[in-house]
Formats: sequence, C-alpha cells, structure tokens
Amino acid sequence: MAEENIFFFVPNLIGYARIALALLSFCLMPCCPWTAVFCYLLSALLDAFDGHAARALNQSTKFGAMMDMLTDRCATMCLLVNLSLLYPSYTFLFQLSMCVDIASHWLHLHSSTITGSASHKSIDLSGNPVLRIYYTSKPVLFVMCAGNELFFCLLFLLHHIQEPAAWLYWLQGLCGIICLLKTAISLVHLVTASQNMAAMDAAEREKTVKTQ
Repeated sequence: MAEENIFFFVPNLIGYARIALALLSFCLMPCCPWTAVFCYLLSALLDAFDGHAARALNQSTKFGAMMDMLTDRCATMCLLVNLSLLYPSYTFLFQLSMCVDIASHWLHLHSSTITGSASHKSIDLSGNPVLRIYYTSKPVLFVMCAGNELFFCLLFLLHHIQEPAAWLYWLQGLCGIICLLKTAISLVHLVTASQNMAAMDAAEREKTVKTQ
C-alpha cells in the first residue's frame, strides 16, 4: 500500500485555498474593500466545506485541525488590525478581542490535545454545557461564527460607504449581539481550559507524590 501524503488530502487542499483567499483579502483591503470582504467571507465559508470533506473522505488529521484553527484566528486578527487603523478610538477593544480569541482557543486546543482529542472541536459531552451546545449543534456554531465574522466585515465596509442603508445598521446591530455572545463563549473556553489544565497538573502532582 502506497504511503499517504497528508499534505495532499482534500480537506487540507481546501485549507490552503482558505489561506490564499485570506492573504488576497488582506492585500486588497487598502484599495478594494468589497472584493476584499468577498475573499475574506469566502475563505471563512470554506471552513464548513473542509470539515465535511474530512468526514466524508475519512481524511481528518491533526495537521488539518491545527491549520483550520490557525487560519480562523489569524484571519480574524488581521481584519481586527485593519479595523484598528480605521477606528483608532476603538483600538483597545479590538486588541482585547484579539487577546481573548487567541488565548482562549490556544489554551483550549492545548488542553484538548493533552487529553487526547483529535481537534479542539472534540468536546467531552460531560463537560461544560455551553461548549457542548456550541460545538455539537451545527446551526448554533454556524450562526455564532458567521455572525461574528459578518459584524467585523460590516464595520469594515461601513467605513467605506458614504450613505449606508438603514438595514445595514440593523444587521450590524444583530451581528454585534452575536459577536458579544461569541466573546462570552471564548471566555468560557478560557476558564474551562484553564480548569482542565489545572486539574491535569494536580493529578500529575498527586501521582508524583504517590510514587515517591
């Protein structure tokens, strides 16, 4: 049997396309806001397809899961950097959002990896009920992620629109609520992952004491 090349698995190829679209979006942000947002949202939308491909083709990999999460985090972070330039008065809030997003997902992924989960989306059903609903309900996960990204994209676009339609402000308000909810979930991520890490440390220390 020929050795499989993980880097050429279909979900990972989709992941590379997501990265290329995100980079193209960043390059276009200073000059072509609508095209930039289109590329950004297309990159985000492909996140759903790589997961389906991984399950359908039995090509789920740790590399793919890590690339998936890093693409999400880096893309959002770069968009928030751009928003900080457009809305300097709100730079601190954008920085705070970046810190919470990256820290919570990194610690959650690290604790999941240590406990043997293949992905940060593999949740122990006996764990936190908020995270259980967030990760096991596909509609909830989609609405949270899509609303969060759309809120930041609307902030970016509204800066470039001379006279925005009223419905855009209503949509932004709705997405803003979703963004706040997702931030709250990220804080739950952070607390739960910290508790998991502390529990593992305590168990290891107890084991060490017993063996001495």
